[in-house]
Amino acid sequence: MSIKKIIEGKKEWRAHVSRVKSLPQDYQIVYKEIQKYLFKVGPVELGEGIGLLSEILAFFEEEVAAGKGVLEVTGTDVATFCDSLIEDSKTYADLYQESVKQKIDKKK
Repeated sequence: MSIKKIIEGKKEWRAHVSRVKSLPQDYQIVYKEIQKYLFKVGPVELGEGIGLLSEILAFFEEEVAAGKGVLEVTGTDVATFCDSLIEDSKTYADLYQESVKQKIDKKK
């Protein structure tokens, strides 16, 4: 990765964080929990930029403008909300399961 891309990525991330900080406190808390969850479980493509996180942020901004509370948007089980966002995406858990299966298949 070139230095220019790294710098652009950092600028994009800082702008993103600034937008998160402009959300109401309850939205910020839930957003940060979603971010942690996605970084742990996360879709593989999350490592390729902040696309999904930006989409979630834009969605939250729209719901704030509509006057909705964050739990009206996500429900009380934030993990389930996250799982529904990434249900069609390949996750790191999927990659791990595939690698284990390949190792087992080689030993047969």
